Amino acid sequence: MIRMIVHRLLIGVFVMWGAASLIFLIVRAAPGDPATVLLGPDATRSQIDQLHASLGLDRPLAVQYLDYLGDVCRLDFGQSHWLGRPAMGAVLDRLPATVDLTATATAIAVTVGLALGMLAGARPGGPLDRVVSACTIALQSFPTFWIGIMLVLVFALSLRVLPSSGVGTPQHLVLPAVTLSFPFVAIIARLTRTSLAETMRESYIQTARAKGLTERQVLFGHALRNSLIPVVTVVGVQVGALVGGAVIVENVFAWPGLGSLVVEAVANRDYTVVQGATLLIAGIVVVLNLTADLLIAQLDPRIRTGAV
Repeated sequence: MIRMIVHRLLIGVFVMWGAASLIFLIVRAAPGDPATVLLGPDATRSQIDQLHASLGLDRPLAVQYLDYLGDVCRLDFGQSHWLGRPAMGAVLDRLPATVDLTATATAIAVTVGLALGMLAGARPGGPLDRVVSACTIALQSFPTFWIGIMLVLVFALSLRVLPSSGVGTPQHLVLPAVTLSFPFVAIIARLTRTSLAETMRESYIQTARAKGLTERQVLFGHALRNSLIPVVTVVGVQVGALVGGAVIVENVFAWPGLGSLVVEAVANRDYTVVQGATLLIAGIVVVLNLTADLLIAQLDPRIRTGAV
């Protein structure tokens, strides 16, 4: 187990280095000049050159990259020229809103997805299985922003039972969380259905039935535990993807999280905020994947003992 954790942590360090390097190159390859955005179109050439020097953008790209990696290793993510404050401080201020949104969407997706997948997988090929399969395909087909707009039209504008944007009450969280969870519900439901249907055909399931156990005892006592292993793996990966998907949802619902901050930072060519937010998201993904690996090891003893 310890060897597996060390191995995953080493992979995580490599992932963080890759994310830091990739975002460094992407933000500098994007069109636009931070100095021009800050000073406006009427700025003179000398003013722009002076601001380039103060921001360190006049140095060779390789020197900027090495300085950037050194600062990251010291947990110094720079000063936001757009906000006039430390970049990571601005990112951490927006993090709780994104965590609330992502955690709520994950809870909805796991609860509803597991329930639908169990209903469909317990009797594969039946009427309920067909209905669930059709619904999950539809959920994965609709774009997230379209789902959000439709929910706003129905529940905020027509029925007037939920607010369309902003924060402040639990009601404000409902529409963005449901919107973010819809594709995740479909993924979990389809994977649970497939895994459970395969497990229900195993010989030990037939043995359990031969012993006189009820279908409920067979499902929850024998089949579900083994069926959850691939589901836990996907949940660990998809929760990280939810943070990325929150960029669209947060802008649709004016939710003040990391996604909306990154969009504003990109518009203002604020490299430090974009880099800090990206590294924080990458770190969250690494931690979530490690947590998923530990949960899988608890579900499958062969992983703990090194048998697989």
